[in-house]
Amino acid sequence: MIAPRLEIDLDKIRHNATVLAARLRARGVAVTGVTKACMGDYRIAEAFLSAGIGTLGDSRIENIEAIRRENATVPITLIRSPMLSQVDRVVAHADVSFNTELDVISALSTAARRTGRRHGVVLMVELGDLREGIMPGDLAEIARRTRRFPNIVLRGIGANLACQSGVSPDAGNMGELSRLADGVAETFCPRSGIVSGGNSSNLLWAFGAPDIGRINDLRLGESILLGQEPLHRRAIDGLYVDAFTLVAEVIEMKSKPSQPWGEIAQTAFGKPAFREDRGDVLRAILAVGHQDIDPAGLTPPAGIELLGASSDHLVCGTGGSRVAVGSEIAFQPNYSALLRAMTSGSVTKIFSGDRKRLHAPCGLSCAEPQSSAA
Repeated sequence: MIAPRLEIDLDKIRHNATVLAARLRARGVAVTGVTKACMGDYRIAEAFLSAGIGTLGDSRIENIEAIRRENATVPITLIRSPMLSQVDRVVAHADVSFNTELDVISALSTAARRTGRRHGVVLMVELGDLREGIMPGDLAEIARRTRRFPNIVLRGIGANLACQSGVSPDAGNMGELSRLADGVAETFCPRSGIVSGGNSSNLLWAFGAPDIGRINDLRLGESILLGQEPLHRRAIDGLYVDAFTLVAEVIEMKSKPSQPWGEIAQTAFGKPAFREDRGDVLRAILAVGHQDIDPAGLTPPAGIELLGASSDHLVCGTGGSRVAVGSEIAFQPNYSALLRAMTSGSVTKIFSGDRKRLHAPCGLSCAEPQSSAA
């Protein structure tokens, strides 16, 4: 087969989406299925939808446009503030967008009036992670001004945590978001509006909190695709962690010294990592590298050790065993490696899955909502 390739099991993705949607539904929380790690590939989006997820989310208008070519009616949210240069495309293809800037909302209003559309806006609030967000003290005024724009509908508020600074969702910041939602609902937005608490990093809080307050939506990507929660990268009970497999081909197999020789400077990607002297070691070079994946985000099979990478070479120790040139080695990617592999035009995507019934991992069935792993 062609290598490098990403083998994608749609049945496992569908299973993960079904389980998480059911567990959150039991807590009164809807799921927005995030497709950004998959470049808006509609086969993956369809797996989300067939699992009972009703809304899709993506951070790139190009991905949203790709989904729209396959499905003209599915609700889609742009989960990044629109670029001013793209407001016409956003209004044409996204039902809702996340926003923090009045200038952008004004431009969306102009684009919506010009085309006779109405566009939904969710105002993002800063809760400490220091990525996007309106400061809490400014939210009421910005909500008031947002309501004045023609053809703009204030749909609710949201927040994002654990992406930029690693701030974890907890009772404190989620409680603050609920209180802000109550305040906005009193004057500017109906109580039925969206209160989007965050992403897959919210799952441990959502399943463990005695009271989730006003939070009624979570944006899930990594947890569905990789079966784990992002705060500690632990597997979630009942989910598959191997829906994606990266396969690369061996192009060199030799015994070489474990340490380089000569004057050492920077590598193509910065300062070289220190390696202890272990004498000569068997090393395989695979035809994949930084341009295609995040090497640090690959988990190799037993007996294989990641030694380093350049733009198109991945160097692996083989534990004293020779691997034939032309053979293949399979790795499990984390979110960073998956994102880069899906983006790379040099990595072939191979899909499998025909909605056959799967045996759930850990002895759990899709129909049995369970609490998340700690």
